[in-house]
Amino acid sequence: MTATTLLERKSISVSDFRCTAGPGDKPFAEQHCRHSISYVRKGSFGLHCRGKFSELVAGSVLIGHPGDEYTCTHEHVCGDECLSFFLAPELVDAIGDSQAWQIGAAPPLPELVVLGELAQAAADGSSDIGLDEIGQVLASRFVEVVSGKPRKSGPDAARDRRRAVETALWIDANSHHQINLEDAATRAGISPFHFLRLFSQALGVTPHQYLVRSRLRHAARRLADDDSPVTDIAYDVGFADLSNFVRTFGRAAGASPLKFRQASRGKRKIFQERLALH
Repeated sequence: MTATTLLERKSISVSDFRCTAGPGDKPFAEQHCRHSISYVRKGSFGLHCRGKFSELVAGSVLIGHPGDEYTCTHEHVCGDECLSFFLAPELVDAIGDSQAWQIGAAPPLPELVVLGELAQAAADGSSDIGLDEIGQVLASRFVEVVSGKPRKSGPDAARDRRRAVETALWIDANSHHQINLEDAATRAGISPFHFLRLFSQALGVTPHQYLVRSRLRHAARRLADDDSPVTDIAYDVGFADLSNFVRTFGRAAGASPLKFRQASRGKRKIFQERLALH
């Protein structure tokens, strides 16, 4: 088993697990230390937990409850891969319905597999939603589906809208710094889980999506207005990795940062060709 930590926050952490066990390996007992939801993206394994046995395949979810013992078996195939989210107690309390976390596992459910794949896209860097954000959405949706009790949205209060707008303005003004969901929630004065919900409802994007798009907006202006190297602009607006900036900007603009700069200086053919293709 290899484990790679992808994200570590106060309220949630994310790890990539890859197991190579097969039919010839002897199973052993393990114990959940935290609440967790693990999306099986590849392979298969059996699960003994709370006196029940389940076969998990791609699209299934393994649910962790602190103190529960479990045993995984690999009788049919060799290996599996999971994207696992570990939740702090305060986040679980905010989501509600603690009974849902005691089921051990859930089969591939349409409401969860689509979010699991979006989570994997975020982990791979091909989505601009934050890993901590999609983890909270996945956990909340899991509880809704298992309990059969959809979460009701609170009233669209003016105070909540004001919080969202004021925090968005703060994010935009500070987007060149490293900002995460917990930073923004602290600024708004509420828990990360509730902040994510009200921000998304009020503005139509998640806080991380707004942060990335703010950085892209500032980068586009810099590319059009000055002759600073692309690398300097990427780091100045808040991207910690040049390749990530080039990939994200190209996906948004339909052109590389360099070609975008050329187009802004009069080489309109770049965008004309793109329009013709569509």
